Amino acid sequence: MPNWNEVLNKIEKTRHDLANKSQSSIDTIRRSYLEKLYKKTGRNVIAYYSAFLSKPKIESSITDEDKNGFMMAVHGLDRNKGVDLILHTPGGDIPATESLVNYLHKMFGNNIRAIVPQIAMSAGTMLACSCKSILMGKHSNLGPIDPQLSGIPAHGVVMEFQRAFEEIKQNPEKAVIWAQIISKYHPTFLSQCENAIKWSHSFVQKQLKSVMFEDEKDADKKADEITKKLSNFDDNKTHARHIHIDECKQLGLKIEDIETNPEIQDLILTVHHCYMHSLMNTPTFKIIENHNGVAFAKQQLMQIAQ
Repeated sequence: MPNWNEVLNKIEKTRHDLANKSQSSIDTIRRSYLEKLYKKTGRNVIAYYSAFLSKPKIESSITDEDKNGFMMAVHGLDRNKGVDLILHTPGGDIPATESLVNYLHKMFGNNIRAIVPQIAMSAGTMLACSCKSILMGKHSNLGPIDPQLSGIPAHGVVMEFQRAFEEIKQNPEKAVIWAQIISKYHPTFLSQCENAIKWSHSFVQKQLKSVMFEDEKDADKKADEITKKLSNFDDNKTHARHIHIDECKQLGLKIEDIETNPEIQDLILTVHHCYMHSLMNTPTFKIIENHNGVAFAKQQLMQIAQ
């Protein structure tokens, strides 16, 4: 199967052959390989891609609007075949993620598998943990699930308040210093952080227990241990930490190695290269697309559905 440069060369050749716009040739090549992946696995395929790497200044995280794209992608599919979700996302809104997972489970039951060709962080990790298993390669990674509120780590805020309490308790003179820091937080912000932590933890724990470890005797224990590790702010240090395949296995997640099947690996990586070219070389910054070529694409200054 083609590598990055070979995919680009094929796009250029197709554009020349079609005597059409560059985006049309990119779409043609991308969809052809998405269909090949479907034919190889026999499972429905829905790709969810965000341009957070190539267009970092554009907000492309998970939102409630994404459900419209997934509804388009699911429509007309044979749901008995299950679905493979190809995820490339920085994460996003917890309520939107929870609602999206709820919808997908209503459509496909627990017959959902995640494929992470490169990065699925934060709420993207939560999406992956809501599947029966996760396909990853040596280059793939998930991320911590500790929530962020307006870009501020909720765990960090709680820890900061705890530290302030202890330091002031031991030395009341420090109250003046801490007052300047804490005053920057709006009222109820601490409670919002605490609730967000509980929410993300309980959601992932529930999904792992009822989906990934469905009907297993020690499902509760496995789900609890994995959730604690994924949300451990002290160990992970930063929300942007990359958790690679070996560590994901050590955590106890059900991980399938993409490399065990060279043909599947080539198809997944070629599809990934196609989407990266699409996001880099067009105004598009988010794509939700199925193997039939039904796509919901968001572009700068405009939104199209096709």
